Amino acid sequence: MRVIGLMSGTSYDAIEAAAADLTLDGDTLLLRPLGHLSVPYPDDLRALIAATLPPAATTVRTVCALDTGIGQAFADAAGRALRELCDGTADLVVSHGQTMYHWVEDGAVRGTLQLGQPAWIAESTGLPVVSDLRSRDVAAGGQGAPLVGMTDTLLLRGLPGTPAALNLGGIANVTVLAPGAEPLAFDTGPANALLDAAVRHFTDGAAAYDEDGRRAAAGRTSPELLQVLLDDPYYRRPAPKSTGKEHFHLPYLQRALETVPTPGPDDVLATLTRLTAVTVAEACRAHGVTELVVSGGGARNPELLRVIAEELPGVTLRASDELGLPSDAKEALAFAVLGFLTVHGLPGTLPSGTGARRATLLGTLTPGLAPLRLPEPAERPPHRMRITADAAPTTAVSAPSAR
Repeated sequence: MRVIGLMSGTSYDAIEAAAADLTLDGDTLLLRPLGHLSVPYPDDLRALIAATLPPAATTVRTVCALDTGIGQAFADAAGRALRELCDGTADLVVSHGQTMYHWVEDGAVRGTLQLGQPAWIAESTGLPVVSDLRSRDVAAGGQGAPLVGMTDTLLLRGLPGTPAALNLGGIANVTVLAPGAEPLAFDTGPANALLDAAVRHFTDGAAAYDEDGRRAAAGRTSPELLQVLLDDPYYRRPAPKSTGKEHFHLPYLQRALETVPTPGPDDVLATLTRLTAVTVAEACRAHGVTELVVSGGGARNPELLRVIAEELPGVTLRASDELGLPSDAKEALAFAVLGFLTVHGLPGTLPSGTGARRATLLGTLTPGLAPLRLPEPAERPPHRMRITADAAPTTAVSAPSAR
């Protein structure tokens, strides 16, 4: 089955589209990447997302406009992927949408909202669309995040020691596979969320992120600010757990800055980089991680990777690309896998990773132009994943958002 996965993370800088051929072979899921695209949001839509995200107030009219606008933007990205990556032929689109609110109270997730009306994608491509993949896990008592845990688990099985996958998006999350234990997945805390917010603030919007971590590398960690940030109770909550920009945003950072001697802008960025590294490292040490497979936008930030390596001496860090899964496309491919599992009648969650009462089939299905025909349900879920040879070209990028 040829599947297109669509994803825009908490950094909301672009829509990532990836295509793959997926096949079940016994207990192995075969994945052949066909390439990926990074399609920036239109400036006005990105500005509207930024203006609507918590802690901002909004209106139902704005929510409707975002649901339509994001859906249309995802439809454009899917159309490009269909033409440029799939030679015009695919079977399914899987759309994560844009997370606008992840409702957490006392460590429990009450609801989650991803916008991007899938009808626009189905109408544009003519293909069936799996969307709204987080809500079912939440309804089953889970965190609804991180959903990359399933793909991470399939990818990491067979590696020696205690491997873990680290995704550095707006929020950082890890999936840990300890020998003899169920897989564990959880959000460790902010990755790019506070860094990007600080850069926009310090540059009055002229820059969206700290390119290559240069400003952080030029600064020095403020021990006082770091300690205030590390005092957040989130870090002491047991896994599974999840968080988002509802918690880690610019006013959150500004409140912390009000309590300490004022550091310079580069020192703030150095401190936020250290915060991500320390919280990731503490999570990895708590579970005896011996190898870390890194992906996400933050994987393109050499200063962030340097500081994480400094906090985790003796732990090997390598990009997911070395395992055959392109770092820039990993989340989009992960959602392609989840949609593939859904239409084959297979659960896409691991209760040990999200805290749900049971593993669930994920998402809702929007028919395409043709009558909806689902594959026969698979007899058993896959236990591992094997990446097969890439098709050429492996990558097609439009306006990359390197960090």
